[in-house]
Amino acid sequence: MQMVMFLVLKKDKKMICTTRCLDPPIELPQELSLTCEISKNKIHSLSEFPQFSLTPVPNNLREKSEWGNFLNYLCKKDKVALITFKQYQFYILPPALVSTSSPVNVAYNIDNTGSVDTRPRDSESDVSLAGSQLEECGGPNTAEGLKFSRAEETCNEYQSRVPLKNFIRADPSYLKTLGQAHSGWIFGAIAELVDNSKDAKATKMDIFVDIIQLKKSRKDVPMLCLIDDGQGMNHDEVMKMVSFGHKQSDKVDTDRIGKFGVGFKTGAMRLGRDVLVLTQTTTSRSLAFLSQSLNEGKDNIEIPIVSYCRQGQLMEVDLSMQSEALAKYNLKAIKDFSPFNKYLIGEKAALFGTGTGTQIYIWNLDEWGSKYCLEWHDGLKGGSSFHQGDILIQSKRTRSRPGQISQKVPLDYSLRAYLEIIFLVPRMKISVQRTLVKSRPLSKFLTQTVVETGDILRRPVELILGFSQLEWERANCGMFLYWHGRLIEAYKRVGGMTHSADVGRGVIGVVDVTNLMDDEDGRVWVHNNKQGFQDSEQYACLEQWLSRKVDEYWDNNFDALELNKDNCVFKPDHEWVQCDKCRKWRILPTDFDSRKLPLEWFCFMKPFKGQCSDSEQKMAPGIVNVSTKRSGYACLLKDSNDKKLEGDRKTSGAGFRIWSLRFRVQDSRGLRTQLFFRL
Repeated sequence: MQMVMFLVLKKDKKMICTTRCLDPPIELPQELSLTCEISKNKIHSLSEFPQFSLTPVPNNLREKSEWGNFLNYLCKKDKVALITFKQYQFYILPPALVSTSSPVNVAYNIDNTGSVDTRPRDSESDVSLAGSQLEECGGPNTAEGLKFSRAEETCNEYQSRVPLKNFIRADPSYLKTLGQAHSGWIFGAIAELVDNSKDAKATKMDIFVDIIQLKKSRKDVPMLCLIDDGQGMNHDEVMKMVSFGHKQSDKVDTDRIGKFGVGFKTGAMRLGRDVLVLTQTTTSRSLAFLSQSLNEGKDNIEIPIVSYCRQGQLMEVDLSMQSEALAKYNLKAIKDFSPFNKYLIGEKAALFGTGTGTQIYIWNLDEWGSKYCLEWHDGLKGGSSFHQGDILIQSKRTRSRPGQISQKVPLDYSLRAYLEIIFLVPRMKISVQRTLVKSRPLSKFLTQTVVETGDILRRPVELILGFSQLEWERANCGMFLYWHGRLIEAYKRVGGMTHSADVGRGVIGVVDVTNLMDDEDGRVWVHNNKQGFQDSEQYACLEQWLSRKVDEYWDNNFDALELNKDNCVFKPDHEWVQCDKCRKWRILPTDFDSRKLPLEWFCFMKPFKGQCSDSEQKMAPGIVNVSTKRSGYACLLKDSNDKKLEGDRKTSGAGFRIWSLRFRVQDSRGLRTQLFFRL
């Protein structure tokens, strides 16, 4: 990342101008005084010295005028301005074009390398000097050899004596490359930002699309907003967030999702070209601007950051993190290249109140043809679940999964549906388009549930298997694999599911593979976009174990000569309700009608009538729960003779009854064959 400093140039203790310094070799003081001016032809190999740049940032008209006079003098006299600091010698070079805003290059050297030669310049003295020096060094006795010898000497001294580091430059096009991590599924980018909020211990998060006006074009454009009430970030944490990777903490935290240090950048740059982050802790407030628009045409990525000290509602520039001049420059860049001015920034900062949190605003959203990749709809206030707001993927395509033929997979294109199941144990309140997302932990919405435990590579794994009426109607099935409580893979077909659309239909498995996919040395077997697992021994063994358990479950519960009655609806083993305060889940009594629950329910209400401090109920391993018939879930057929039949029956368009029969045949070799008949 580019190093930026602000310096004040002085001559004879009088100020010339404030300047912005890019990529200096070392950290420089805020004030530098000119030592003298020297003719360019008196400095050997000046063009071979490494350089950095200075750009004038005048605070008033006087400084602006002085800068122009200073450059005019250097150009007219063909001189360079010398500044000495520690073992360094800095040479301010005259620009090709002089103006009050012209930047300049600064060459630098160490000790006597490239020192001023005050002797008369004639070829004989130069050659003779070259010969004497090169003989001592064992080099060729030529003037051409002197040139390369001195260059080599400069490089050697630079490497051995200068306490410098080599910083890798990042071209601004790399920002666009970062977004390719989520090119296959844009919701993976939003999930990265949701993960960050969860890691920051946020209790609520709002995700919505707002409309904002661009300053230059005066055009109204959509802006994706993500706001949470987490712990916020201080200056150092913001720097880590925008840096291209950073060292992870050695502390083991099974609840923490972020592991790779790239989630914010890959997520934000997939969603749009420009993103502004506003974050507040108990003692600080910071602004960060990651922008493709700002860096367009530049050679290196610039990320303006402004940090303030916070004392209650009083905010002052944090001078321990940046100079006041740097803060002003960065704030100006944010205002110039974003839709935000000081009033809008103040309005957004007021949303924090006295609390903490982080706000992320993304505009110039990614496009899909003549439209945007995202499509958004506002919900109706007080409306049913069918009128809730949502953010959709424009294409509305289902993701490709081996063995899947169903096209009814809402979580693939509905953000609301995805966020309902994104966390294994949902605690954070998430709103989409300003309407609350009702969490739907899958393991609590299954019937004929069984909990299987086992060891894979000597690591414990727990699998919850059951039947879902909703997924049966959609012709879906598969495993939901969670890592650190976050969904990584959905509808993963294993065992017999991969060979037939009917085998395993409606069967859902839920498993957290954190213990298996995290190594003791800190390595994890999850892709850095957190949308899949690496090809590893752990993953291969997991697939084998899941296949065996799912086939056993299917054989024991469903794989027989069955014929179920038409319109038969399966009730989950238990009905659950989540407290809107403590976010714990409570089991409803079998005789309670869940349709009578209010929109906001708390533990003290009927039918639980308890306290938030009461422990959450869970299923014990190895127990199969058989569902109880409840009102509204009984089979709808009235013909008593049909009760002897179990299976699928449908009515054709011509009015005929269609019965689906499935036989399981086992021969003497132990091979099983499934025969399907339609009557």
